Amino acid sequence: MRHLKRDRFRRRLALCLLALGLCAGASDPAARAQARTAAPAKLAPDLLARLRRAGARQERVSVIVQLKQTSPAGLLDPVLSLLGGRVTRRFGRLGAQAVTLPLGAAEALAARGEVSFVSPDRAVSAAGHVTTTTGAEAARAQTRPGLLGIETLTYLDGSGVGIAVLDSGIDAGHDSFDGGLLGLSRVAVSRDFTGEGRTDDPFGHGTHVASIAAGRAQSQGDGHAGVAPNAKLINLRVLDSGGRGSVSGVLAALDWVLANRTLHNIRVVNLSLGTAAVESYKDDPVCQAVRRLVDAGLVVVAAAGNAGRDAQGNKIYGQVHSPGVEPSAITVGASNSFATDPRSDDAVTSYSSRGPTRGRRTDEAGVVHYDNLIKPDLVAPGNRLSGAAARGNRLLGEHPELNYDASQPAARRIMYLSGSSMATPVVAGAAALLLQDNPRLTPNLVKAVLMLTAQPLAGFNQFEQGAGLVNVEGAVRLGHAVRGDLSAATPLGAPLLATDAPPAPETTLGGETFAWSQGIIMHRTYAFGPELMTLYQKVYGPGLALGDGVAEWAGWQGVDASRMTGGVALGAAVVSAEGTTLGAGALFLATDALLGGGTLLGEGVMVGDGFVTGDGVLVGDGVLVGDTCLAAQSALVRGDESAGAP
Repeated sequence: MRHLKRDRFRRRLALCLLALGLCAGASDPAARAQARTAAPAKLAPDLLARLRRAGARQERVSVIVQLKQTSPAGLLDPVLSLLGGRVTRRFGRLGAQAVTLPLGAAEALAARGEVSFVSPDRAVSAAGHVTTTTGAEAARAQTRPGLLGIETLTYLDGSGVGIAVLDSGIDAGHDSFDGGLLGLSRVAVSRDFTGEGRTDDPFGHGTHVASIAAGRAQSQGDGHAGVAPNAKLINLRVLDSGGRGSVSGVLAALDWVLANRTLHNIRVVNLSLGTAAVESYKDDPVCQAVRRLVDAGLVVVAAAGNAGRDAQGNKIYGQVHSPGVEPSAITVGASNSFATDPRSDDAVTSYSSRGPTRGRRTDEAGVVHYDNLIKPDLVAPGNRLSGAAARGNRLLGEHPELNYDASQPAARRIMYLSGSSMATPVVAGAAALLLQDNPRLTPNLVKAVLMLTAQPLAGFNQFEQGAGLVNVEGAVRLGHAVRGDLSAATPLGAPLLATDAPPAPETTLGGETFAWSQGIIMHRTYAFGPELMTLYQKVYGPGLALGDGVAEWAGWQGVDASRMTGGVALGAAVVSAEGTTLGAGALFLATDALLGGGTLLGEGVMVGDGFVTGDGVLVGDGVLVGDTCLAAQSALVRGDESAGAP
């Protein structure tokens, strides 16, 4: 009892010392006051709410602490020890660490000068004919001029490109991942970050996701091939046997990717998972980690989420998940192909999460500022997709109706799943094809090419579909034309293409011809104009997000002339697309509203600026309500109605 009292006294003393700034050596009263005032702004809103709840200060919590770049490793260890806390994981390449400590110590920790933000170690969950309808099959065989003018045939299947799949594991012995003549699995490496000590897939989500990105057809024309069927897979298991994970587990896996990307030629990272977007992407630890990966040259593809409707079927806006809210990620929503190859009947699924993003920051005056970014960036087929079924997986065991053909042996079994989780690897596979064909493409160029060539679906707005439905055939044609000698030193306005003229901005698939969007989503607006496809834009290079080409003033947006050429124009309104180019359609919401210039109410309903209130509800608190969680889980298993599936 005496030791217990002494420990409590030491912790209270440490809290007092930290609050006064004495542990940091601060002697300036103004600096100490500023630190105390700034501390709440460096705490995630949900963590701050828990802290202010009566009687909760002694609860032990797990948090993610992000450090400023100049802070050396281990600097906080003595302070944490005094507070009764400890570091459970370090993510050195990400400038973050996982910590457990009493809830009451979180505010004092946030007041430290070397700490940039503190957020909960939140739970993470799974966000579930493709090659023909996306144009991947049409892009497979490419005839290219070779030496002495002799044409050569190039087959695009993702060869040589590594795709890291952060999910519930991969059943490496499934026939979908067979490596060819030697019979070796294309799952090159497997690591577990759940603590369960296994890398297979007892839940069943990750194997299905991996096969959509890079599964190999088990027989000629069986229809189950992935988009990049010869890509190398890196299996990073972050979701446990129940499909649950944590932010710290995801951070550990992303840190591993940064350390091992060159060894395994990892060029693409697939994140078919997510958690509620509470704090701004500028403070969210997974978003910040994603930005570091993109800056290091990796394409990161993230699911938008399955929270587009509640349990009563009502349409919901503002529920894109983290890390899909990160501007540098390619965020993917789910479309429904209705199991047909032509795309004229395609639609955005009812459950696919819609923008705008609703992560938020609170300033020193207590005013809440929402991010309000237009997301997703693209949609891809995600409704009742067939893919590899991990042997003995829980999803199939609990839902035998998902079985595609129960007569097949376990190593060849196929199952259906639905969701933005399934749409995401379609785009990850497309990115692998682009990088196989033109390895010098930057992550921002891959993203721009995919958006410029997408097909806007008629009747859906940019909060639902971004630039539109992914078009692999068009993306490969445009991506191949991009010069291979571009670098950070390339001047603004230099020729983007190695050809004299850009490709024709249209694609024919399934006997139907459609126009490309010819535009890109940029934070709270979108850009269009032919120079996006013909001239080098500084935002195509490293160290920036595409949206950084937009300058924002009070209630107004304009092109940043130091980063984008004069022929680029910005959209004035989110529109309900007419099915041609990006921005063509009926007014839905003025983009100024996303800056605060229109009527966008934080408590949940968007009105005015051409927005029909009956179209949906904007959930403003950034936290999934219970019935929305249930609806998202239902989407994974049931999806939307599809004429071609049982």
